[in-house]
Amino acid sequence: MKSKIILLFTTVMMVLTTACNSGAKHNTLTQQEIAEGWELLFDGETLNGWRDYNGEELTAPWFAEDGMIQAKGEGADEHGYIVTEKIYENFELKWEWRIADGGNSGVLYHVVENPKFAVPYVTGPEYQLIDELNFPEPLEDWQKTGADYAMYTTDPEKTIIKPAGEWNTSKIVFDNGHVEHWLNGEKVIEFEAWTDDWFERKNSGKWEDAPEYGLARKGVLCLQDHGSAAWFRNVKVKELPRKTQEVNLFNGEDLHGWEVYGTEKWYVQDGLLVCESGPDKEYGYLATREYYDDFDLTVEFKQEADGNSGVFIRSFIEPVAIVNGWQVEVAPKNMHTGGIYESYGRGWLAQIPEGEDNLIEGDWNTMRIRVEGDNIQTWLNGKEMVNLTDEKIGQAQGRIALQIHDGGGIKVLWRSLKLQTL
Repeated sequence: MKSKIILLFTTVMMVLTTACNSGAKHNTLTQQEIAEGWELLFDGETLNGWRDYNGEELTAPWFAEDGMIQAKGEGADEHGYIVTEKIYENFELKWEWRIADGGNSGVLYHVVENPKFAVPYVTGPEYQLIDELNFPEPLEDWQKTGADYAMYTTDPEKTIIKPAGEWNTSKIVFDNGHVEHWLNGEKVIEFEAWTDDWFERKNSGKWEDAPEYGLARKGVLCLQDHGSAAWFRNVKVKELPRKTQEVNLFNGEDLHGWEVYGTEKWYVQDGLLVCESGPDKEYGYLATREYYDDFDLTVEFKQEADGNSGVFIRSFIEPVAIVNGWQVEVAPKNMHTGGIYESYGRGWLAQIPEGEDNLIEGDWNTMRIRVEGDNIQTWLNGKEMVNLTDEKIGQAQGRIALQIHDGGGIKVLWRSLKLQTL
């Protein structure tokens, strides 16, 4: 009888051991995940595929050990970030994480790398990870776990937080502006990016002095070491397709959807968009509040006075009123209308020979601008002016902006700004 009991116990233990060993391994993909298009962002052994923010290699205080990505806890607000080598646009991102007692970390996306951006959070939204149960200071709701940091708060009835040291599961969905945050199997946040509500939150809180926050439609993914240890595993991403759209950039009534930079004049009169030099006679800009990267844009303009103006593409704003990017020139005859000029960089990339006989002075002109990847084409009144391929342009993204040149005496009318995303 005793031997039968021992045999039964041994059999049960073997079954349990086999069941445990047959479970899913960490940092691997199932056949179903592979079929659905998921990819691993951590191989379980190395940090291949990751590097410093704005860097070319990995020197930040992170390491791989015991099947986990580990933050040493030596980072600070100004450093300690690692990013993926690959850029992502629309995606589902899921991961498991745990954090030290009183710890603080985060996962960011659509992060833009540029020396002018010292830290990733001035461009990329953050899924907050924090030990709010033991954090030494009071927290606002927008600082708590699962929040879209400083923007959207979680649904408290669905927010299940595990204590420090225990594993949590999280997921971000970004699908052509539709955003979801998931925590431990529950959807805790859902919103639409780049709506009036989104911009009201952006411009009235922590990001009011960060003009490019959250505007990028693609970027690297980022993990944050905020001075406390954190652990990550099973980090997986699935890319989602981009959807095209038709956009009327100017409604004929007001400047909704645009932002003014500088002190020059921008206003709507008789259904037309007017740019006019002000008393300061400085550069002025009217920029879309959203980014447009690959697009086909048609715009009509009429130069009533000195017409030195332009249309910027893939541009970003430095406070207070400096625009970095590429300008499709709009200017008086023999001043290269339709040419391409790079601000704060290489200058003219494509000039138009003198004698633009297709520019109509004192009447309406039609400019067409097509930007796709590293190629930009321009047409003036149906005539091709530029067909330029440039690697630097291909790596950029940003706003569309209209310009007033400095010097004063400028007045240009605009209408029918219609855009098709590609």
